[in-house]
Amino acid sequence: MGFRTFTDSGGREWTAFDVVPRAQERRHLERRVMDHLADMIDERRDQDRRVTVGGRSPLASGVTEGWLCFERGVERRRLTPIPEDWQRCSDRELEEYCEAARPVHRAFASPDQFAERRR
Repeated sequence: MGFRTFTDSGGREWTAFDVVPRAQERRHLERRVMDHLADMIDERRDQDRRVTVGGRSPLASGVTEGWLCFERGVERRRLTPIPEDWQRCSDRELEEYCEAARPVHRAFASPDQFAERRR
């Protein structure tokens, strides 16, 4: 896992690191769909027959090869695919990657991370 810190043009410090799931954590849609269908068949015998198929999990929707994560306080962003040059590019280029990254909801954050957000 690579790790960098950089300061954006607004003077805010960010951390950037790559996240690559282990092979056994990578999910394949076909297997999950088949497992889900088998579960639905068993459940249909006991419950309402109407079935709603939900969305794909994040790992099944394009990030199986990993992502580049940007963090600053409670703010977190995710960029896929991981740019090959992110560990050696300039801070300005890394800031551009950060701006292109998709915001990600954090389930929890420590009080010091909330204080950082107010800056």
